[in-house]
Amino acid sequence: MNLTAVLLGREEQGEVAVGSGGDPNSNAELSTLLAQAKKAGLPKEIIERSIAKGKGVSMSGLPLETVTLEAMLPPSISAIIECQTDNKNRTLGDLRLLVKNAGGTITPTSHLFEKRGRITFNTEGENEVEEEQVMESVLEAGGLDMDVEEDQRSMTVYTEPSQTASVAQNLAGLLGVKLRNYEIVWVARPESRVEVHNLSDENHPRLEDIIAQIEEDSSVQAVYHNAA
Repeated sequence: MNLTAVLLGREEQGEVAVGSGGDPNSNAELSTLLAQAKKAGLPKEIIERSIAKGKGVSMSGLPLETVTLEAMLPPSISAIIECQTDNKNRTLGDLRLLVKNAGGTITPTSHLFEKRGRITFNTEGENEVEEEQVMESVLEAGGLDMDVEEDQRSMTVYTEPSQTASVAQNLAGLLGVKLRNYEIVWVARPESRVEVHNLSDENHPRLEDIIAQIEEDSSVQAVYHNAA
């Protein structure tokens, strides 16, 4: 995920641009994010587009609409593509053509996924995370599952979408760790997952290339798939 996604990832929570009208002079958090983006060399156009999206409008001032496209990508990988656009027909048309040219098909796939709240905590610098003890706190707070990165720098908790914000705040207090972000995502059902190592040497890079092409569309917010 690039820095643009970090900027955009706060929109749903209303923590950055929406709360103060997108004015960095009256929004310290937005000001900090913009400074980080500029330091990282993010182009001015992308920064301005991110702020506009935070306010729910496009660069032209038109209201943004959330649209979802379901597809099968070669070789038989289920995907859900989420977008924000001020021109639904154009965006869907472009993505349908891209998927078709890549050898995929537009077809319902959401039944192979389930919506989950995904909460990420920064554990770098904290005491080593004892997964069994932490899992007890996760379940107590309303979480369903968790993953701890091998380097112990971050921890991800999954929960019911409606409980995402409350579980995030409760766990931050219970565990004494820093909340990085939280969002609603699509997670592939266990029985529908396709193991990447089962893909051929030809199909694996092909899948990565198709996903990269889809993500290049500026309207695309996220691409969820069942390749594990």
